[in-house]
Amino acid sequence: MSFDVNSNKYTFIFSAIMVVVVAALLAFAAESLKPMQQKNIRSEKMQNILSSVGIEVEAAQAEETFNKFITEQVVLDHSGNEKAGTVAFNVDILKEYKSGGQQNFPIFIYTAESGEKKYIIPMVGKGLWGPIWGYVALDGDLNTVAGASFDHKSETPGLGAEIKEKWFQTPFKGKKIFDASGNYVSVKVIKGGAGENNEHGVDAISGGTITSVGVSEMVERTLKTYENYFKSNKN
Repeated sequence: MSFDVNSNKYTFIFSAIMVVVVAALLAFAAESLKPMQQKNIRSEKMQNILSSVGIEVEAAQAEETFNKFITEQVVLDHSGNEKAGTVAFNVDILKEYKSGGQQNFPIFIYTAESGEKKYIIPMVGKGLWGPIWGYVALDGDLNTVAGASFDHKSETPGLGAEIKEKWFQTPFKGKKIFDASGNYVSVKVIKGGAGENNEHGVDAISGGTITSVGVSEMVERTLKTYENYFKSNKN
């Protein structure tokens, strides 16, 4: 049986077959690559967590380094109480936040070879064009910021996207989240500049006001949930 290759029927059948074949190949490729993609996502998350305490590693060394220095993981509920049965690393706070409200609040406890501990808090919020997220690490006094790492999905290059740059993140180090009286005040991102002696403020991004406000809100809202934990576990 022969087909008229110039007929509409032949064109339709050929197109339908090609669509099915290509779809099958794409589905197979996606399924085959899924384990590798998940591994890359896992490694990147570990790198970001470690980055908040100043440890920069390649993806290949991420898991080994993470397991060496992250010695404990804790999950709190929205009231700041510890939860059992939930693995901190498996908590997708971005997914929870986008679905209407974060319910699990992880803490990653870093222990240096000297025995010094730092407490790493993941957080997520809203920028100008989409989600922003990051990690803030606190020293053992659970008051002094030891480091910060932020990232974004679609903020404006040269403006809001600067939250992922070291020049924006480094000034968080050394800031305090409690005042001298022990009241929670967080760390604010201040438009126009925080000033040299401001223990609770860092400079906002020039031209990136909305993203800066988003970072400030994200840090203040998230750390507030941990307030009782911080006060109970201070050295």
